[in-house]
Formats: sequence, C-alpha cells, structure tokens
Amino acid sequence: MRSGYSYVKDTFEKQEKGYQTPHWYRGIEYRNGHSIERVETPTKIHRARTLGYKAKQGYIIVRARIRKGGMHKVRPKRGRKPRAMGVSKYTTGKNLQWIAEERAQRKYPNMQVLNSYKVYADGRHWYYEVILVDPNHPVIKSDPKINWICEPQHSKRVTRGLTSAGKRARGLNKKGWGSEKTRPSIGANKGRGK
Repeated sequence: MRSGYSYVKDTFEKQEKGYQTPHWYRGIEYRNGHSIERVETPTKIHRARTLGYKAKQGYIIVRARIRKGGMHKVRPKRGRKPRAMGVSKYTTGKNLQWIAEERAQRKYPNMQVLNSYKVYADGRHWYYEVILVDPNHPVIKSDPKINWICEPQHSKRVTRGLTSAGKRARGLNKKGWGSEKTRPSIGANKGRGK
C-alpha cells in the first residue's frame, strides 16, 4: 500500500517544467518576492511532512532565497604574491542551505529551525523552504513528538550546526575510517596528532 503523500510526490516531480507551467509561474513569483518570505502552506507537502512539519499552531514555513556559487573574487590585475591574492581557497565552511536556515532564524528570532528543503532553483538563486517551530507555544509544549525542542539545550540549534544541513556541512554524515577528526568538531580536533 502506498501512502497518499507518495502520489503527491509523483505528481510534483513529474509535472512538466516547460513554458507556462505551474513550475514556471512559481519561479516568477519567487523572483518577485523578498529574500526571506513567510508562506501559508508548504510547496512540497510530502517533503515537509517527512521532515516533521505539522499543519498546526506553532509551525510556520519560510521561503529563503540565497545566491548560487562560491566565494569567488575578482583577481587583482597588478602584482601580488600568489598567497596574497585572496581569490582561491576562500570558503564559508558551510553549505548554502545552512546559511539560508540561519537567515530565516535571524528574521524570526523567537522560533527554532526544525529543517529545510529545496523548492526551486534558477540561474542565480537557490530557494529553500525552512520549517520553523515556536518553542514557547502551548500547542508545541503539549505535543510529545516535538516538545523536545522546548528544552534549553536546543536553543539556536541552527547556529550551532545541529540541523540536517548543518550536520552535513560538518561532515557528520560520514562514520568510521577517514572521519576520525570530524567529531566532536573539526575545530576541536585541530592540531591533534597527524
């Protein structure tokens, strides 16, 4: 037996992505909107439900737009030592999804980021929908499946890299051989052995 959400997923993924389709109009709407914008309902309901979203009080969905690409800079035209160019090997140390979650958190400081998922991409931007939960809402406090987020050790969890995107950027999805220095963190392991 397949669930209803599996059929929703098929419909969403197989829809035509051509001229004047729902996907096409969605991109126009996203480009005209703000970089951080609250939406009433999730665009991908099947994905949001998988990541813990419930259509109840205390949950909100925020769409975040973030530019594509790395931190590339224009190369200086005149003399520099190669190491002083300041062009290559400069990275944020984070993935763009994590940065989008952090921006949504700053816009809604009383909420906690639960998770996020990609909804759209064009030539210039990624668009993510971020699931935010209000840890002070009585409905959230009384729900045994989500009230763990009300505890103080989960405050500002996105800025500490505790969401799925943050853990992926920190290398915590890899276990075993070759990942000895990723735990508890890369910074904590700096200079420890060879």
